[in-house]
Amino acid sequence: SDPHNQETTDTNRSGFVWELIRTGLLVLLIVLPVRIFIAQPFVVSGASMEPTLSSGDYLIIDQLSYRFEKPQRHDVAVFRYPNNPSKFYIKRIIGLPGETIEISDGDITIINENNPDGFAVTEPYLAAGSTFSDDFSVTLDEDEYFVLGDNRDSSADSRTWGALPKRFLVGHAFLQLLPVSEAAFSPGDVSTARGP
Repeated sequence: SDPHNQETTDTNRSGFVWELIRTGLLVLLIVLPVRIFIAQPFVVSGASMEPTLSSGDYLIIDQLSYRFEKPQRHDVAVFRYPNNPSKFYIKRIIGLPGETIEISDGDITIINENNPDGFAVTEPYLAAGSTFSDDFSVTLDEDEYFVLGDNRDSSADSRTWGALPKRFLVGHAFLQLLPVSEAAFSPGDVSTARGP
């Protein structure tokens, strides 16, 4: 056996291992910050967002936008549950900071600075015949949001546990990957809602 050949093989092997380690570190340096600061995977659990999202749907959450832009009405948002911040919920933003939200016979009216007499919230994403009879009224502070599940009869939301403080918002649904047949950018967007 040629000792020179053995040395070349060992050098090639250590070069390969070093290259593998460098590649792994490079991937971590790129993927980790993206995962921590920009995008987060989220799997829908439960029926509270049907028909827009179903249990098991796999989403990518944009964690960056809300750091630079204000959340908008109708955004599908992921947040930490205020009563147990280790849990993540997904709901739709209905009321914005400073607004008064009135619910009567299932109809939602928003009263704000621009609409002192209020306006009815149009919700094309709700299932046909979707009704809920809770009567409710709340005025939000300057850092609070009012969130509801699209499946109003099966959702624990701001009607149950109160307004959502902004500090608990994680991000909004940016991309739906699974099921593949319903893959979409901005799932739940009013213009692309899956409802009837």
